[in-house]
Amino acid sequence: MTTRAAIQTDEKKQHFDDIYVAEDPVPFKERIIDALDYISDDYNRSAFNRLVRPWVESRGSDPVPYLDLCCCFGNTTLAIAHQMTVEEIRENWSDAERASSALKPRALPLRTTGVDISASALSYGAGAGIFDETIPADLNTMTGTTRERVLGAVAQADVLVSTAALVYLETRAIDELLATFAGPDREGYAMVNFLNPFSLEKSDETKRLLLRHLDFVGSCATRHRRLSPREQENYPGEEWALLEIWVLKRG
Repeated sequence: MTTRAAIQTDEKKQHFDDIYVAEDPVPFKERIIDALDYISDDYNRSAFNRLVRPWVESRGSDPVPYLDLCCCFGNTTLAIAHQMTVEEIRENWSDAERASSALKPRALPLRTTGVDISASALSYGAGAGIFDETIPADLNTMTGTTRERVLGAVAQADVLVSTAALVYLETRAIDELLATFAGPDREGYAMVNFLNPFSLEKSDETKRLLLRHLDFVGSCATRHRRLSPREQENYPGEEWALLEIWVLKRG
């Protein structure tokens, strides 16, 4: 089954299936970061630093369990855990040799786990030192050992990040993942974001689930990337995909 067939999609949105199954992130850099002026990880890092980082650093030197859900090649984890700018990620991913390790060392005491449907993206993230552990999973259909591993990692995480990805998951899967993260009786934070103009009804539904399970902490709104030519045809008059970042708390 292809990645595209395994996830819910907005047919008006550009899909980059071949990028996500590549062996390294160079095509991601060329066709998304470069071609579409992708900028959102600078704002993800800023929101994390404002609303979550002080708590992470208050925990001392013991690594905080951190989970990047639908992580792809790990660009958001580079922005957060390694405190890299989008320009630094662009430089890091300019060719396969440079991309083989992170440009900057990890800056925060986080023990990182990546979960994604793309085995090749996870293999890259582990090999480059972005993720300490990886779990390949189709979150919409997971069963057996895979389901146990994913839910176990979600329950153990004290920081859960999912950037512009929950929209690809079925409501049932989102509900189960959020309920699992909300379950432990200890402090923890989730950072998620939503895109406009894509799948607005699904975003609204996801927000209701988030508020059912977690307490709202803060938010910000900014730019994500430029719309592709196909997307501009589907959304006349629009030039940018906009980003809404939410941070929520459990415990």
